[in-house]
Amino acid sequence: MRRPGTETKAAILAAARERFAAEGYERGTIRAIAADAGIDPAMVMRYFGNKEGLFAAAAEFDLELPDLSVVPVEQLGAALAEHFVQRWERDEALLILLRAGVTNDAVAERMRTIFAAQLAPVIGKALGDSRQAPLRASLAASQVLGMALCRYVLAFGPLAEMTRSEVVEWIGPTLQRYLTE
Repeated sequence: MRRPGTETKAAILAAARERFAAEGYERGTIRAIAADAGIDPAMVMRYFGNKEGLFAAAAEFDLELPDLSVVPVEQLGAALAEHFVQRWERDEALLILLRAGVTNDAVAERMRTIFAAQLAPVIGKALGDSRQAPLRASLAASQVLGMALCRYVLAFGPLAEMTRSEVVEWIGPTLQRYLTE
């Protein structure tokens, strides 16, 4: 039985996210993803053009950053830490990017673009100063990406065993310094 194009595309993206998360970009193949989605590999090519196009679609995400301009300045670090810990824990797309970005230049560039385009404007608005926002955003990204790599991908103990509030308590002050000092 044939399914509508939107369902096929959604099935391909779901299979791609799982495969890329499990095997990384390099080892995740169009054939394996198509098999996981229960379709012919030609359908993947029809919808996404090539592996890079599929990966870009599978790894597309919104950081869903809160409006930090409503947060008291002295709480910005904790608010951002809390947001990112929650975000990492509920969206596999971020983990896909993180795992693949370590070894693939195109994926690393995708991550840089996403963080720069989404985080810097939010920080600039919160601080009322867009001049230093890109620098502050890159420093904040270094902290949250490093934490995520160690906690969710490499499972470094005791970081991997900490509660969400403990992680926020530890990294919040560092983020605060990056954002406001």
